[in-house]
Amino acid sequence: MLKFGWFFLIALMAAYVLTGRLRRYALASSLIDIPNARSSHKQPTPRGGGLAIVIIFLAGLPVLSLAGLLAKEVMYALFGAGAWVALVGFLDDHGHIPARWRLLAHFIGGAWGLYWLGGMPPLAFFGYSFDSGWLVQILGMFYLVWLLNLYNFMDGIDGLASIEAITVCLGGVLLYLSGSETIGQGYAPLLLAMSAAGFLIWNFPPARIFMGDAGSGFLGIVLGLFSIQAAWASPNFFWSWLILLGVFIVDATWTLLRRFLRGEKIYEAHRSHAYQFASRYYGSHKVVTLAIGAINVCWLIPLSLWVGLAGLNGLLGLALAYLPLVVLAVCFRAGAKELE
Repeated sequence: MLKFGWFFLIALMAAYVLTGRLRRYALASSLIDIPNARSSHKQPTPRGGGLAIVIIFLAGLPVLSLAGLLAKEVMYALFGAGAWVALVGFLDDHGHIPARWRLLAHFIGGAWGLYWLGGMPPLAFFGYSFDSGWLVQILGMFYLVWLLNLYNFMDGIDGLASIEAITVCLGGVLLYLSGSETIGQGYAPLLLAMSAAGFLIWNFPPARIFMGDAGSGFLGIVLGLFSIQAAWASPNFFWSWLILLGVFIVDATWTLLRRFLRGEKIYEAHRSHAYQFASRYYGSHKVVTLAIGAINVCWLIPLSLWVGLAGLNGLLGLALAYLPLVVLAVCFRAGAKELE
């Protein structure tokens, strides 16, 4: 993998340069995120910079495939689903697409990705294997759409979505380095990590450009497809990826569940995620973003490796990883009314 280091360095540099170009385009086109009562930022900021991640990652996929480093079916899954979701997000960034049509488009993207990956693989629960019947495939579709949307929900403070993508992907790369038969699966996550790192230079607190729905939705579905691809290599790897994504999954799920139980419209903008309460409590996006990065590196990555490589039961590892995250969500009042 190291002999292709130049390729990933070029991806990082290209994403950095392209983000700068997109910032100039956003400023010239008045594509500006204006702060309101539901915003976590205070200064008008251009948005849409996540397209740099999309373009550089998608451009790199055929290169990896032609070099024999990525199966064509996986390239079709990632490219087709990712490009489609990014297009829908781009149109929504520039105008407005009703939620029901966005959701339909998200399911279409998820179906495309699942088809080219061969569907959901059999999953193991405490020694029992569940085959990949139609019910499992439907659950796989909802899983991808949920990840796509929760990533959008969690893209609310400077640098957070980028740091999450980078650390999760690097954790996945470490999983794949464990054996010669899986090492090839690490190239695409590494490409995504480098593309996100180039964007992060502009998005690190205080952000000079925001990601936008095109970038956040793209990251959500691509990371979901990575996890399903990993499950085909080893059932334990699926649990490892769920652990890696733990901060976003727990915060978004806990928050939306509480809002749903109160009868609120969960698709409406709000500032009641744990990370949003935390950023207001500490008065800093940087503190919260770096803290979540540290949680991923110091807690979730080691646990994911324990499950994926050392054989810890997947559900047990998931519970162990998520328990302190749930405690943090409760402590930071995830899902509470903002004026409580």
